[in-house]
Amino acid sequence: MRARLLFMLGGLTLAGCAWEPGQGFAVVEPTVRATYEPVAGRDAGDGYQRLSSDYQVRLDEASLTLTGIELISAGSGGASFDPAHPPPGYTLCHGGHCHRNDGALVPYEQVAAEAGGGTAASAVVTLLSSAPWNLLAPETRAVGCTPGCALPETQVAQGRWSLQALRLTGTVRDGRVPARFSGERRFEIDRTATGETPVAVLGGAVDLPSDRKTPPLAKLDLTLALTPALFDAVDFDKPLGDAEVSALLERLAKVAPRAEVTRGDP
Repeated sequence: MRARLLFMLGGLTLAGCAWEPGQGFAVVEPTVRATYEPVAGRDAGDGYQRLSSDYQVRLDEASLTLTGIELISAGSGGASFDPAHPPPGYTLCHGGHCHRNDGALVPYEQVAAEAGGGTAASAVVTLLSSAPWNLLAPETRAVGCTPGCALPETQVAQGRWSLQALRLTGTVRDGRVPARFSGERRFEIDRTATGETPVAVLGGAVDLPSDRKTPPLAKLDLTLALTPALFDAVDFDKPLGDAEVSALLERLAKVAPRAEVTRGDP
């Protein structure tokens, strides 16, 4: 199938023809990698990583599942509206709408208009991969696109990652002398999305123009790299409750996935 697609694209290029209506201005080939990366400067021995709190964490299980990765257009004009950072009065923006504090679901276009009359940034395509990611044994996967990998004329400016599930288990110990607790303690964080509310939403910059000026084939490599800094805000002096897990998820939401775009003719 890919060879056939490249042949078709090559035929268009050699013939000097523009894309026909509905064919798209670029075809994206996406791959995704999700990993947990220990940091050399935090090494505390025995597989432990030092935290800013002087606790030390070692993971023995780390996995996540994605609802999807939306490729978001830049929007234009008026006040800036970024779905990854909902404006005042809204708690979450995803799937073309925002959750208003009063419970209403408001389309992006209306939110953008309220923000100052600009054109809303919107999802151009969603990348899908339903299988869980083992962060301790990372792999690079080719992923699918819905409604398709051919993009309209636009400027993709952001990738928005919605997490369906997150599981982290391991042990923690105290690096202070005297220690706040002795020995090692096991911990477990296991969260799954409830309804339409994801576990966390992450946003990272993407520079992917889809127009007649750039080569149509766009190889998009997306990487989410989590580090021990994720645990810096967690108080391990007591069993992990909602407050401690919320602190970790807030830190997670600030992680910016990386994007590398390689353009070329078929």
